[in-house]
Amino acid sequence: MYLYHFYDARSGPFKSLTSISQDEAREVIERIKIERPNSQCALRHDKYVQYRHNCERMLREAFAKKGGIMEIDSPHYMVLEFSPWLSTWFEECRYIKIPVEEFDLRTVSFTYGDSMPTFSDRVNDGKEYRKKVYMYDEILEIIKKYGMPQDWNDDGKYGPERYIEAHIWSDKVIQKYMQQNMRDA
Repeated sequence: MYLYHFYDARSGPFKSLTSISQDEAREVIERIKIERPNSQCALRHDKYVQYRHNCERMLREAFAKKGGIMEIDSPHYMVLEFSPWLSTWFEECRYIKIPVEEFDLRTVSFTYGDSMPTFSDRVNDGKEYRKKVYMYDEILEIIKKYGMPQDWNDDGKYGPERYIEAHIWSDKVIQKYMQQNMRDA
């Protein structure tokens, strides 16, 4: 299996709004709204950064309870397998594809669906994978049970889960691909 990271070619990969101050993050979003109005990121609301920080706090706490290893404070976001929907998010979309075996899987957590709706109080449909973080072996069991969201719900018709989100709590493998991406650019 592969982990994918989608990004806009003009910004580059693995840019995180939660790795900078909240004021800086809001400025980045405002710039995106002006410079890239057709991107999904331009649609983010004023409280997005605050909500994202809160979501990461919940991810961090849940992952720590499972014995996950966090080498960085703010994770890198990827998805398990290709997501046709995410490939439409950016005006100049690119992606980095990394075999899951390259990661120390003790530094990777997963949510079945995007972590924001997964941990949102607004989504209360009783599905077993809501408000839960999974280790790799656990997410494979959930996939056996429900399949890959991008196969049965890429259009979002059946709920907010359109892909499986991966949270990379280490820079080690990411840095290797960042350097390779810079050489290829």
